[in-house]
Amino acid sequence: MGQKVNPISFRLQVHKNWDSRWFAGKKDFAKWLAEDIKIRELIEKKFEARPTIGRIEIERSANLATITIHTAKAGVVIGRGGAGVTELKAQIEKIASLPIRINIEEIKRPELSAKLVSENIAHQLKRRINFRRATKMAAQNTMNAGAKGIRIEVAGRLNNAEMARREKIIEGSVPLHTLRADIDFHAGKAQLPDVGIVGVKVWIYKGERSDA
Repeated sequence: MGQKVNPISFRLQVHKNWDSRWFAGKKDFAKWLAEDIKIRELIEKKFEARPTIGRIEIERSANLATITIHTAKAGVVIGRGGAGVTELKAQIEKIASLPIRINIEEIKRPELSAKLVSENIAHQLKRRINFRRATKMAAQNTMNAGAKGIRIEVAGRLNNAEMARREKIIEGSVPLHTLRADIDFHAGKAQLPDVGIVGVKVWIYKGERSDA
């Protein structure tokens, strides 16, 4: 029986870091955790039309919460003359209990972000593109961008089939048991009107880390 573990949580404290970084006592923990979830949902929903958000990091100190948004299209998030960030900050401040600071960091190679790759495939599936073509193109683009390996799994009623099934494509090598291996992972989904949810999982191997 296969025992699965998230490749990112498996490497925490080796060379990966938490997306939420703060410490709270019993009084504040549940409140801050709920705030983090709401903030992430708000940002994801605001930019869900196109897959642009790669990662959201939240760091809290005694009197400030810093939110770092890693995005493939910084201009879309910032908006004209910074109007997008100002509006987003106003919306987040209604949820958060601390003053907010927002940093925008651009992802130079979106093909090497597992979240952006999986959301891009899900976006194509919603537009009725054949899953084999979508996964093959995504894998090829990632390998061309300099990845050492990629693994993509799609599961559900593929191509409107009556029975759900799982299909996968692997390019290069993806050593999941090697802790030194820098592996990015994301599990996304595409909500299709006639067949329900199709899951998309992506593992991207970027090479071994010397600092691990």
